[in-house]
Amino acid sequence: MKIRHLLLTIACLAIFAVGCKDKNAQPPVGGNDTTKVDSNVVAVDSNFQWVADEFADIRVLRYQVPGFEQLPLEKKILCYYLSQAATSGRDMIYDQNYRHNILIRRTLENVFKTYNGDKTGENWTAFHTYLKQVWYSNGIHHHYSYEKHEPGFDYAYFETIVKGSDQAKFPLERGQTVDQLLAMLKPIIFDPKVDFKRVNKDAGVDPIAASANNNYEGVTLKEVEKFYAAMAVPGDLTPISYGLNSKLVKSGPNLVEQTWKVGGMYGQAIEQIVSWLKKAVEVMDNPKQKEATQLLITYYETGDLKKFDAYNLAWVKDTEGDIDFINGFIEVYGDAIGRRGAYEAMVQIEDPIASKRISAIAKDAQWFEDHSPIMDAHKKKEVTGISAKVINVVMEAGDASPSTPIGVNLPNADWIRKVGSKSVNLANIVEAYDQAGKRTGILEEFAWDTTEVALARKFKGLPSNLHTDMHEVIGHASGQINPGIGQPHETMGPYASTLEEARADLVALYYLMDPKLVEMGIMPSTEVGKAQYNDYIRNGLMLQLRRLKLGKNLEEDHMRNRQLNCKWVMEKGKADNVVEQVVREGKTYFRINDYDKLRKLFGDLLREIQRIKSEGDTKAAKALVEGYGVKVDQKIHKEVLDRVAALKIPPYSGFINPVLKPVMDANGKITDVKIEYPTDFTQQHL
Repeated sequence: MKIRHLLLTIACLAIFAVGCKDKNAQPPVGGNDTTKVDSNVVAVDSNFQWVADEFADIRVLRYQVPGFEQLPLEKKILCYYLSQAATSGRDMIYDQNYRHNILIRRTLENVFKTYNGDKTGENWTAFHTYLKQVWYSNGIHHHYSYEKHEPGFDYAYFETIVKGSDQAKFPLERGQTVDQLLAMLKPIIFDPKVDFKRVNKDAGVDPIAASANNNYEGVTLKEVEKFYAAMAVPGDLTPISYGLNSKLVKSGPNLVEQTWKVGGMYGQAIEQIVSWLKKAVEVMDNPKQKEATQLLITYYETGDLKKFDAYNLAWVKDTEGDIDFINGFIEVYGDAIGRRGAYEAMVQIEDPIASKRISAIAKDAQWFEDHSPIMDAHKKKEVTGISAKVINVVMEAGDASPSTPIGVNLPNADWIRKVGSKSVNLANIVEAYDQAGKRTGILEEFAWDTTEVALARKFKGLPSNLHTDMHEVIGHASGQINPGIGQPHETMGPYASTLEEARADLVALYYLMDPKLVEMGIMPSTEVGKAQYNDYIRNGLMLQLRRLKLGKNLEEDHMRNRQLNCKWVMEKGKADNVVEQVVREGKTYFRINDYDKLRKLFGDLLREIQRIKSEGDTKAAKALVEGYGVKVDQKIHKEVLDRVAALKIPPYSGFINPVLKPVMDANGKITDVKIEYPTDFTQQHL
């Protein structure tokens, strides 16, 4: 599972995790105007250009990969091969997101490269912006709201620039004309009612039929549920993640899975991934990593989900190497019912010094489980196999790029988590957010007073880093499902992801005020917890709303989770005025009056959400999410948008990836691998 920077996302708002990804967490309220506690570990080039581009609601950043140049040649080559494998799957995420995405992208790119008319003026700028939005979102739907991008130009202009481009280079089907292509694309791009939402969880709609993603074709929710219910094995303690790597389509009266594998759907791209993984195996010096990668290759070649489970079991046991990677169909946020995994990949190098903090939490995972406020029946009697590291990203691809998480915890299957899991905090990504987010003014604008601002600055990035660490390491790995109860996507349906992220957040929040962390030496005092409580409430009730268009409700799971947690504790603590809404000089603020009582409320909600998950309480899951996590206070929303507009800070941030280039001798042997940091978002995607 992912933590995308919200936690870190406050500043940028996103989260990431493989198996448990908070791709929506974010850097602390863009608000810490200082570098994070571990920034001394990351070698920062004072002349490095952190911000590369801004367009629409996006700011494009760059990140460095400290330590890459010092790697031995074999490990540089391994990173290169794994990076090539990662980017080989680029088109899969486009197609998964929407069936026409690749056609649209190639059409737009041909216009951008070959149009022979005027490439200045508002219309051309709007066209270029739309193309960059498509690249950023891996398709025509917004990466966060899931709603279709609105082009800032009209169809007449689009028709003009298409006809003024190289006609032979458009992606035409056999016998198709450019005019026919235009007729096909007109409603897709310009009619907001056509395939409006990539993921649609609106109340009262069929989330399968109403979602524009390419995971299903011609089927309804009831048909999908019936199809997979027939596969389930009652009492199975090691259930297969059916549907994770396939598209489900109607074929006559039957439903058929089109499996993503070599020789199947996406076969050409997967063949390329496999070829690079095989090269990577040849240079691996870690036997456990070799074993796991061979199993991944077999899974890709066969599409057998049992092989994927075997790969995950081997992968969680490989904890010794300093280079690791993620590659596969992983996170299920892009599927309204949480079954199908989006393609994503990441290549990473361990930061051994910074890893000490997060590994200390992992080593004491059993203590945290034993002292959790959840019911004893829902606690794991033995927490095993948790590994945690701070890493520096070398390459990201698929669903992890350009919008990236800041933390990851995998695998996602609950039964495999009983064997082991891996959690990582993405240090160089966090560092880039910190560097780009200095002196934005957003903390001063939304914090209640100077004391709150001073507390946030006092601990720099430590509060949000610890929240991310614990969210991934002990949050997603905690608790257990009662015997005989199905998996969360079966019992909680479209509410499963929201509640899982809420649960992991609450574990972290509960322990951020525990003296245990001070005793462990990973934070100086519980004042760190107070700083993060301020940040979390401020973001969950106000700041994250800057990502929404006025009048909209919350769709994305991480945003729903944060508002749910904040609104619930505010309501339950109303009698004691635990969290107070205050208006001063026409501006709204949320002030915490009792941190200890707030901690208890976080624990109470954690207990209830764990009960819902453990007992498979579908009705309670729906009531909690719909009651607290969906509807937005439109008055506050407008106020937030107005206040943020004055600061001129784009609400979303993503990245240009570095480029690894092999240096070869006359015989074609790799003698070195150079790392370059491109500055042009457009050129990278072309």
